[in-house]
Amino acid sequence: MNTSRRGRYGIDAPYAPALMAAGLLVCLGVIAFTSLRGWWFSAGLVALLLAIYMHTTLRGKFAVWRDLLDARQWRGDEQVLDIGCGRGAVLLMVADHVPRGLATGIDIWSSKDQSGNGIDVAARNAEAEGVADRIELKTADMRALPFADASFDLVVSSVAIHNIGDAAGRNQAIDEAWRVLRPGGQLLIADISKGGQYRRRLQAMGIRAERRPLGWRMWWGGPWMPTTLVSASKPLDHTEAG
Repeated sequence: MNTSRRGRYGIDAPYAPALMAAGLLVCLGVIAFTSLRGWWFSAGLVALLLAIYMHTTLRGKFAVWRDLLDARQWRGDEQVLDIGCGRGAVLLMVADHVPRGLATGIDIWSSKDQSGNGIDVAARNAEAEGVADRIELKTADMRALPFADASFDLVVSSVAIHNIGDAAGRNQAIDEAWRVLRPGGQLLIADISKGGQYRRRLQAMGIRAERRPLGWRMWWGGPWMPTTLVSASKPLDHTEAG
């Protein structure tokens, strides 16, 4: 299985590291043109936060998702949906696990949420990773998925659902993810800040959901901006869309 990435996956929320870099330049400018040497601490702190963020977006998230996917028992013919797939960071790792299946990615392709985001970029990455024959890309809103009930064996999402600005919209996305999941299937949602809401939404539907931190490799600048994983499995006797 491929463990090195040959595609180009951009930077998550590129405005965030840009602001950090600007802050670092301000600190260095103050140090260079004044006698306020105490700014060295501020410069070092901002540089550390920037380094942590860049590690997460360029390496850490890949390592975390590789561990999550490798821990699953795969048949190889699963139908998988990635909600908010972006340039394919998680989608194409999923495709490595389904040589006889299909990994479908949906997105609205916002470059604010990921630098250089676009359906054509995701397609080129699939070619670069050698999995273009087992992926499908669609432009779709995660609040109204264009798929029938119980279409997928696994539904994943990585740092995407929080981009919906209102709680009602995020609840709709969770409802849709559960609706298209087959009985016996699994839901894996990694996200920042809103994981508690996702878990509560699932629990309100009578679903047993778990939430756990994903560790320092998915800190977006520091421990105050961690990524957590919300997971749930649909019972085999589940007959309702949720």
